[in-house]
Amino acid sequence: MNNYKDTPELSARMHSPLMERIVELKENFYTEAGKYDYAPKDLADAMDNFDRVLELTGSVCDEVIAPNAESVDREGSHCSGGRVQYSSGTAQNLKVMHQAGLSGFGLPRQYGGLNMPVTVFSAVGEMISRADASFQNVWGLQSCADTINEFGSPEQKEKYLKMASEGATMSMDLTEPDAGSDLQSVMLKATEDVENGCWRLNGVKRFITNGDSDIHLVLARSEEGTTDGRGLSLFIYDKRNGGVNVRRIEDKMGIHGSPTCELVFNNAKAELCGDRRLGLIKYVMSLMNGARLGIATQSVGIQDAAWREAVAYAAERRQFGRNIDTFPAVYQMLAVMKAKVEASRSLMYETSRYVDIYKSLDQIAKTRTLTPEERQESKRYSRLADALTPITKGMTSEFANQNAYDSIQIHGGSGFMRDYTCERLYRDARITSIYEGTTQLQVVAALRYVTGGTYSQFAKDTLESLADSAQKSAILEMVAKLDAMTESASAHKEQEFTDFCGRRLMESAAYCVMSALLLRDSIQTPELFDKPLKVFVDWAKGQVEGNAAVVMGWTPESTEYYR
Repeated sequence: MNNYKDTPELSARMHSPLMERIVELKENFYTEAGKYDYAPKDLADAMDNFDRVLELTGSVCDEVIAPNAESVDREGSHCSGGRVQYSSGTAQNLKVMHQAGLSGFGLPRQYGGLNMPVTVFSAVGEMISRADASFQNVWGLQSCADTINEFGSPEQKEKYLKMASEGATMSMDLTEPDAGSDLQSVMLKATEDVENGCWRLNGVKRFITNGDSDIHLVLARSEEGTTDGRGLSLFIYDKRNGGVNVRRIEDKMGIHGSPTCELVFNNAKAELCGDRRLGLIKYVMSLMNGARLGIATQSVGIQDAAWREAVAYAAERRQFGRNIDTFPAVYQMLAVMKAKVEASRSLMYETSRYVDIYKSLDQIAKTRTLTPEERQESKRYSRLADALTPITKGMTSEFANQNAYDSIQIHGGSGFMRDYTCERLYRDARITSIYEGTTQLQVVAALRYVTGGTYSQFAKDTLESLADSAQKSAILEMVAKLDAMTESASAHKEQEFTDFCGRRLMESAAYCVMSALLLRDSIQTPELFDKPLKVFVDWAKGQVEGNAAVVMGWTPESTEYYR
């Protein structure tokens, strides 16, 4: 078994028509081919490299990470003397991944990185999460280095990006006891130490994933007397300098291999990253978009694992003289679970591709002036990535919870016992719709794109070039219902009422987008996606019709009996 080779749906997503543009931009038109012996010379060379890296990762997942998952879940991390000790399985996972050359995954080669696109990083994150979702929270946070690469000084890049490529772990220290979703309320104090040419951090951070990492990105209040986001800056803290201790590790429901820490900063030495006052407004917003895409990859991995556990159990479990996967009540559940996995992949990888294009153009813009066509391309894909990110994070995490729930249901009473993997998946899934922005916050972020018609138009544009079919007609009917319910909700011109309808509007928009993308994938690779497409469209059509019936029957007065 190999987590990549046994999933042809992943390989299919790597062969999108957009990959040619992604690779030439990421490779800056192959200018590094003669400078680094592992830099590709053309598209075919790059795609072969991606395939080898993904196959290697699949082997590590199957041979090391998945076998360690149960012991990691039971052992968890430990805190002693203000420091974190990973479980033995997590420590082994990190060691093997680094030995496999998978550190510095997306970083430039000049800093020892592999210069891999976000799309490939997403595939690796999905496979790791299928094996053990908690390890994705440890290994996957190396993507924090992308923020330093984007906004740090040349000296910071030289120091910290090389550390990340050499296996240093990372964290983003944002949340505080009184600042969760509302990061404008962050009060950890940053004071400039002019004499020593650094900054000093004092205060407490809470719920910090992988909180005893080697390199921290810390959001802190640098402007005295401020109380909003305009007074916050971003800082880099190197654990080797001391000044930060782990007060405790949270006792969590799931993802036990990932230590979630409460940190105490005591005059900790730090460096300003980028400019003052832009910590939340610019840098953390960029950081969070990447983190939300990372949680989407984790969610898809959990979805897939839950479906696989359910399929395997249902094929062996006999009741009333038959395997239970022959009963309509069960095989229908399994089909919907698989359809959610593939719809999620279609959306998540499309979002990853858009991020790849505009981020690569942003990097190229630092070395030369972009052409007018490139500027338009960057603007277009940046706008699309911003629109798709909240529905990607929101829907994949909700589907992770649904698939984990249904996997236990198919296992019956056995699924409630810790003897079966689905029990761990259920606990691990629950956090995905909470951290890095709850589903409710994703609704808020997506709502302006719903009411502005962005998702509706995106679905129509995706469908326009596709041949007529029953599924295309059904999706267009869904889009028409989305337009009708959006118009109905907006007609009252009351923002609170639009917000009240927001969850149903966002979900309906996501179903339209996911269906359109999955139809496109099905046309390209029917043997893999035709059945999941038909199942998903049937299921999504019922969800959209139900949402439309409710939203179009509501008025602002309807909110009163919910209060």
